Amino acid sequence: HGIFLTTLQSFALLCLYQLEVLQNRGPLVRSITMTNMVDKLGAIYGVPVFDTPVGFKYLCPIMMKENALLAGEESGGYAFRGNIPERDGILSGLMILDMMVKTGKTLSELIDILTAKVGPHHYDRQDIRFSNTKRSSIEKKLTEKHPQNLAGKKVEQIDTRDGIRFVLEDGYWSLIRFSGTEPLLRVYAEAESPESVRKLLEETRSIIGI
Repeated sequence: HGIFLTTLQSFALLCLYQLEVLQNRGPLVRSITMTNMVDKLGAIYGVPVFDTPVGFKYLCPIMMKENALLAGEESGGYAFRGNIPERDGILSGLMILDMMVKTGKTLSELIDILTAKVGPHHYDRQDIRFSNTKRSSIEKKLTEKHPQNLAGKKVEQIDTRDGIRFVLEDGYWSLIRFSGTEPLLRVYAEAESPESVRKLLEETRSIIGI
């Protein structure tokens, strides 16, 4: 319907394609910026899910060690068992097309099927430029300020492996981390509606006062 599919939705569809359409089984690997839909699909189909810091330098070793079915990160890089343990955009596109052919469904219909299985998931990211002179003060705020609630949801877990990730009720989350390639602070959020995502981004940004 002319609505852009996020990289998170695309990867969740590829997981569903492997697990449901092809009936393959194996571990799934995702970065901490990737959708919680992967975890929910793992639980539904009885396969383990491994999460790593951002970057294929972290995803690839786990993928090879665990003989994972597929691995993906939020930037849109996806890798598949039986191919190479590295991002392959052409194969990803072909698999989405094959999913449409095998199911006879449009992309919007496939998203509806995915949502029926794992619930609604919406996502957005904000990139914030900052002066390097402020990096230490931002880092200090991130280590000191740990809210108990964000956007009306309880913070159930805090992950500090790569930035700081707040895991909320129902598996929704937000994350603040420094880009590894640019002078940017990235703020991510996944929630049940676009309105909740906007609120979650806003409240997560308020932790560091930007």
